[in-house]
Amino acid sequence: MPAEPGPGPHLPAQASARQPMLGLAGLLVVVPFFFLLGFAFGSAEESLLVLGPLTTFALSVIATIAFWWQDWPGSRLRAGWSGLTDTLIVIVSAVALTILGQAVTSQVDLHGVFAADPGPGHPPTFPVTLALGAGAFTFLLHLTLVCEGWPMRRLGWFWGGTTALVVTYGLAVAAYLLLANLDDVPAAMRDAERLRNPGGPVPAALYSAALLILGVWQVAFYVALRGWPFTLIRRRGVRLAAGNAAVVAGTAGSFLLLWSVAGWGPDQMNAVGGVVIASGLLVSMLFDGWPASRLGPAAARFCTLLLIAIVAVLLYAALSAYAGQLHWRRASPDAWVALAALNYLALGIVLHVAVWQRWPVVLIMRPAATSGSGS
Repeated sequence: MPAEPGPGPHLPAQASARQPMLGLAGLLVVVPFFFLLGFAFGSAEESLLVLGPLTTFALSVIATIAFWWQDWPGSRLRAGWSGLTDTLIVIVSAVALTILGQAVTSQVDLHGVFAADPGPGHPPTFPVTLALGAGAFTFLLHLTLVCEGWPMRRLGWFWGGTTALVVTYGLAVAAYLLLANLDDVPAAMRDAERLRNPGGPVPAALYSAALLILGVWQVAFYVALRGWPFTLIRRRGVRLAAGNAAVVAGTAGSFLLLWSVAGWGPDQMNAVGGVVIASGLLVSMLFDGWPASRLGPAAARFCTLLLIAIVAVLLYAALSAYAGQLHWRRASPDAWVALAALNYLALGIVLHVAVWQRWPVVLIMRPAATSGSGS
């Protein structure tokens, strides 16, 4: 049985002494995973239309297993079988939650879940369910990182995580129904696809973009900077209040800046936000912050943010260049960039590091290791 987690999210033991080789070896797992999801249905767009929603709903389950359940139930099994068991749970849960999302946004129709072009009368899951799945994941991440799991941590590792997952999905459904609308979707199309318009004040695409920007600030403060500067505050109540205020204020300020001043649309905000989050996880999780981890605290923080910015620029340029060459019918290049970065690349990083515990890389590199991470 997993040990009781601390106040922050459970992450695998650090292996910075073996970086960058451990991270480079991890890319041999993460990159094929990216291409597997990106082209599983033959083309980038068809894969996006089916796997985009499924992988979005998978994110919250992966976060629960990795950061709350500490890889249970796979933790009861040996390496390899552990990651496989947890991954199967993620797949089944993602399908079930996508169906739930479909029930909220339209009506349950399995053909619409698994078909890229479900046809007349069958409600698709892309893009209408994305706002709901993104909301659940963002709220869970906020509870786990910014709120340090409080007060659910008091319930223990299993019930605390389970309660957190259920509560955040309840909040996501309520927020979607109260805040989002589908007014920009023609009424004839809504009727043909049997979509329900929640009638809130914010277009669903803009609502999703705000959630993604919130995720950027969560990752920046609590993954890249490891909770700094809020970790300097000893009193938990003050620390949580300060962290929440900073993340919410940063989200609101940057959203208004990008929307009103820079003139960015929701798709562009999603694309950039998804790439930044993926880059933050690649630098801070897959490579354990190397080489910044070998510097002093202040220099390490600066170097980490600089590396994330550089990786984000390169990743955005590469993904955008590819997407711009394709012909899109129902999606857009920016929509593919956002989900390819967040749902294919970032999801693969979290699965490899936090769920699979870097298996099978740790087995290959174990003979030369002087200090190991979990397996």
